[in-house]
Formats: sequence, C-alpha cells, structure tokens
Amino acid sequence: HTRYGTVTGVQTCALPIYARYMGLDRKGYSFDVHGKTIVDIGGGPTSMLLKTINLDYGLVVDPLQYPAWTYERYKAKDINFEIIRGEDLKRYGYEECWIYNCLQHTDDPELIIQNAKKSAKMLRLFEWIDIPPHEGHPHELTKANLDKWIGCDGNVVELAESGCYGRAYYAVHGA
Repeated sequence: HTRYGTVTGVQTCALPIYARYMGLDRKGYSFDVHGKTIVDIGGGPTSMLLKTINLDYGLVVDPLQYPAWTYERYKAKDINFEIIRGEDLKRYGYEECWIYNCLQHTDDPELIIQNAKKSAKMLRLFEWIDIPPHEGHPHELTKANLDKWIGCDGNVVELAESGCYGRAYYAVHGA
C-alpha cells in the first residue's frame, strides 16, 4: 500500500471513486456524458473517457508514449489522443475538461489549470493533496493553492476505500 493516493496497480479501481467526486453520471459500469465534448488532461492509457457513453467528442492529452494497443483502444471508441503536456494545451471550445490524479506529476500545475479553464466551460478535478514532493511527484498540492488556481472553493475528503487512501481535493468549476 502507499501512504497516500492509490495502492500500486489499482489505478483503474480508483476511477469510480474519482468519478463520484467529480460529479459524473454513472450508469452501471459507464458514465453518461449526455452528448458533451470533453478533454481529459493526463488521462494516460486508462482515461475515464473510455468508460463514457453518449460522448460527442473526446480528446485525451498526455505527454507519455504508450504501446500501440493503447491508441487502438482509444480509436475504437472514437476518442482522440495527443502526446502533449497539459502545460502546452492550446485546444479550446470543449464543454468539459477533466483532470484527476495528474497535477502532482507535472512541471507547472497552475499553468495546466489555467489551460484547462481556457479549453472548456467546465472543469472537473480530483487530486490527492498534502503529500510532500518525492520522486515523480515534484509538487505538493494543497487546497489553498488549488482553490486559488481554479478560482473556487473546492472540497476535501479523507478516503480509505477501494484502494484509495489519503486526503483528496475535488471541485467542479463553471457548473
């Protein structure tokens, strides 16, 4: 187990937890997005967009390169994937932007949030907070910083369920 965040190898089990706090409309094992256009920053090989129904247009942006089968899976669901950093996102006009368990891994989380707010009318966010920086996690995210960067008063919850342990921050901005 990890002290905070998710248990190693259980990332996909955590997705329903993230989705619940992000306010997504769960239908069985899927999320009904009601015909929306959505960009997922940092969605990696297991974006929640793969679990959506009624998606008008989806884009996953992530700076890492994955095996070819990952991109084929996105293609099969008509979801686009771009290998870029969230800091470099310059795509606009989406109805929603999703960010979850991503910002602590990045170079500039504040810039990513600013880009997210420009890219979409609504931002849905779930992040682990109050974890000191360590290898692969150069930033300690806090409620105060996330509130300031997003421009709203987000929520904090202590989790100990489904492989998720620790303090998490979640917010829906622009709803």
